[in-house]
Amino acid sequence: MPREFTVSVTDGSSSVAESEFGADPESVAAVHHEAPSDDWLVFCHGLRSDKSGSYEQRCQRAVDEGYNAVRFDCRGCGESDRDFVDHSLSTRLSDLQAVLDSVLQDDRNNNGSLTLFDSSFGGAVALHTAATDDRIDAVATRAPVTDISTFDRYRTQVEREGVLEFDSGERLDERFFDDLDRYPFADVAATLDVPVAIFHGSADDSVPVADSLDAAGVLETDVFVQVFEGEGHSFSREAEARLRGLLFAWLVETGL
Repeated sequence: MPREFTVSVTDGSSSVAESEFGADPESVAAVHHEAPSDDWLVFCHGLRSDKSGSYEQRCQRAVDEGYNAVRFDCRGCGESDRDFVDHSLSTRLSDLQAVLDSVLQDDRNNNGSLTLFDSSFGGAVALHTAATDDRIDAVATRAPVTDISTFDRYRTQVEREGVLEFDSGERLDERFFDDLDRYPFADVAATLDVPVAIFHGSADDSVPVADSLDAAGVLETDVFVQVFEGEGHSFSREAEARLRGLLFAWLVETGL
């Protein structure tokens, strides 16, 4: 039975946190799908997503394959604290670090493995984390944001109007982009040394597949790239099933 838990995060690393939230802890909502194993898969969702839906199914598949699985809501999303407009890449990096600290403190021994699986903006979170956290053994990512120009259309509207509001009511302002500029992909390319798997749809009109091909070309580590012909930013049911099969085959081949 999946176990729900919360993680406290105190983040003073971003302009958002420094200016409005100080050092007061906030809660990140998470779920642990337990397996009799020392191997872990931690899932990071995209910009306007959360830990529900496909992440529940991916976690169950992970357990079936022998991995402990964890999914969580970044602050500003789902059941976690904070409004969406007050989140940033920095806060998401802190969220992931806090989740890793929480779930691994007692449950991982030297024989276990830790892999991050992420989608879209979660790709930026996972790749930047893996570049600096030596506990991470591999990263698997679907349609990762590796070029911040992906958000130029959002940035332009914020520069023009002061805020971007999505149909759902979620908003972004200039703080998000000021923070984003602090994390060029070149920092990842220069330091990441764990295996990476990239899955991307050829018809993705949100994050260009060319960005993933370019990223694979500059990463100085082992990279597996699979392009899904005709798939967009959201995968069809058939493509999602194929992705899961490829993911776990790659983990086995990688020795994880």
